[in-house]
Amino acid sequence: MPQSPLELLRRSDKWYIGSGDGLVWAPPFPAWHDTPGYWDEAHLVQYPVGPLFSIAFVRAGESQPFPRARSMEWSPTELTLRYELGSNLRGVEIRSAPGDRVLASQWELRNSGRIGVTVDLVLWTAVDGESVGDDGVVAAEPGVRLTRTVRDRKDQELVLDLDYELEDAGSWAAYRSESSGPVPNFSLTPFYDRWQTSGKLANTARLGGINRRGLVYLALARRVRIGAGHSTQFTASVKVSPAAISVPVSSPSGPRPAKPLVRSQRAWSVFAAGIPTFVCSDPWLNRYWWYRWYGLRLNAIPAGLGHYRSPTVCEGIGYFHQPISYSAMCHAREVRWTRDPNWSYGVVETFLDRIGDDGAMPGRVYLDHLRETDFYHADWGGVLQDVAAVHPDPARLQSLYPALERYAGWLLRGRDGESSGMIDVIDQYETGQEYMSRYQAVDPSADQYGWENRLRLKGIDVSVYAYRLFQLLAAWAPTDTGRHTWGAQVERTRLAIVGRMWDPEQGMFFDVNPASGERTGAKAAVCFYPYLTDLIGAEHIEGLGRHLFNPGEFWTPFPAPSSSVDDALYSADAEWKGKRHVCPWNGRVWPMTNSHLIDALARVTRRHRPDWAPRVVAFTNRFVQMMCFDGDAARPNSFEHYHPETGKGSIYRGIDDYQHSWVNDLLVRHVAGLLPRGDDGIVVDPMPFGVNVSLTGAVVAGHSVDVAVSGAGFTVRVNGKSAGRGKVGVAREIAW
Repeated sequence: MPQSPLELLRRSDKWYIGSGDGLVWAPPFPAWHDTPGYWDEAHLVQYPVGPLFSIAFVRAGESQPFPRARSMEWSPTELTLRYELGSNLRGVEIRSAPGDRVLASQWELRNSGRIGVTVDLVLWTAVDGESVGDDGVVAAEPGVRLTRTVRDRKDQELVLDLDYELEDAGSWAAYRSESSGPVPNFSLTPFYDRWQTSGKLANTARLGGINRRGLVYLALARRVRIGAGHSTQFTASVKVSPAAISVPVSSPSGPRPAKPLVRSQRAWSVFAAGIPTFVCSDPWLNRYWWYRWYGLRLNAIPAGLGHYRSPTVCEGIGYFHQPISYSAMCHAREVRWTRDPNWSYGVVETFLDRIGDDGAMPGRVYLDHLRETDFYHADWGGVLQDVAAVHPDPARLQSLYPALERYAGWLLRGRDGESSGMIDVIDQYETGQEYMSRYQAVDPSADQYGWENRLRLKGIDVSVYAYRLFQLLAAWAPTDTGRHTWGAQVERTRLAIVGRMWDPEQGMFFDVNPASGERTGAKAAVCFYPYLTDLIGAEHIEGLGRHLFNPGEFWTPFPAPSSSVDDALYSADAEWKGKRHVCPWNGRVWPMTNSHLIDALARVTRRHRPDWAPRVVAFTNRFVQMMCFDGDAARPNSFEHYHPETGKGSIYRGIDDYQHSWVNDLLVRHVAGLLPRGDDGIVVDPMPFGVNVSLTGAVVAGHSVDVAVSGAGFTVRVNGKSAGRGKVGVAREIAW
């Protein structure tokens, strides 16, 4: 019997809480994650919100304890912490995100002593005073509402209502104060000085003063009596709501459970029921399947929240908690394997919805504004072809076509004005890959620019993306004129990539310097991106093996570095010109690039070099094993980049669960071997991983598909009926 996903992922070194509703509590560098409540900041999409609240346990005659948890245990639905609260009082806190942008703290207090104790339970917070108006705190049954303004990194403001609840609270209060922290130490609050023997607060808000500088303190309180050897339970929570932005309306089925944890677990069960089951005898692959689904759900945004009419996914936690176009092509490929096609199409629609009249596409779509959205090149054509292969929907693709055509027109006008067939990169950031020799090759000052658009480079990666977009437009054009126009552009770009960007002597594709017309010769992992496409002929195959499999270039112990090992500016240690950077692409292993390269290698292997199949297996295994702390299969992670020699992630960056790659899509297509072809059927062609694999409940074109790989053979079932069997290494085509 396979282990449940929640048990499979359970561990003691993680703290992230979220339910895919746009609100996450995932502080990258937490200072207080092991103290009661949620003191470290959360994020509502791109807006940081914090502190949220702490819980104090006040007893007459004792100094206020400042507890730290003695143990933690995490799963995707909850974080359990255990505390020693002094004088025979023990506490167990269960944090969960039951949905509707609520963060809950569920408690059991146990008195292990021989006499009863009286405890005042206090939910309290201390927020920036300038963010709260004079009428910013009001009683709002069954709790208290705090209205405050938060600000994102683009200096945009958002007004939030924070609704605090403490189960059976008997009193509340709020005060304005000059700063004294803020740290989650109740002794520093104005409530501590005013505490009365009755344990009640004043049921008033005093938010005056000569200015708003400092802090606003808010609290709810409840007194409990715990008999000797007995326990009591209570729940504290906060709901975070934009005051003037649309939010999705939840419609829970059946009676609402009383406890947040039950709601959190139920929501996870509903989510998991929409995902195929993948069971593998390899412990790394087996666990990573559900870990990646947890990460996608953690960073999900529901349809109807702010700017998002469709469900989508944020790139990651912290500053990255917003949809970013460079990662959208990853998210759509992953979530196409859920049973609901709206999620995968929605990821793309999030950006196409915001294309300007001139065809310009934002790089980021924020909750409530489009200021300083940047721009990133992305593989829109390739990913939509992939989505349609699982969820064919010609009508939906036709609805997207006008926006895609406008974007392609913008790309040609602004990035290939001379009609070369190659696409310009005009700053190092818009590829999502900054600090590389490929830019220095055309401009020695490229690493000194911000988003200033002063660079000019004909990029091999972005030209491949454009090629796939033009292919999609030619295939789906509603008119003969459109098919001819885009077909001609496909041919122009094809000739440019295989003619001008291919170096037959080096056996490698390169960027082109438009000033000289010469190839730059800068060896980067993106130089392999043409192998993802039908651009490749027999003359290109040997070059892939010569460079990718060379330990002196890209076949490091943990392949593949973003720049070649023999690059003059290569650094495995994330250094650029002597300084460690947060996002360097001059030698670190980026999961984003590895996703492309494994797919490229698998495509060439299946079509040209079946003897390279063991390389696909080794690459995939090292990729997944790299994304585990110390190689421990029980502790998966997903950082931005990794060390090519040791496999260590960029822990110093603090950004785990960064959805900037695709992994589960690789497991479906290369480990289980399920290659979707939309309405035409499927091909099953697993690579020789030497493991037992069971993929059940995958949906392709409305058909349920199960694949089981055992030893050297595999079996396939479609809609519950046997559809054939085969041998690993020999593709089996199955029509509907």
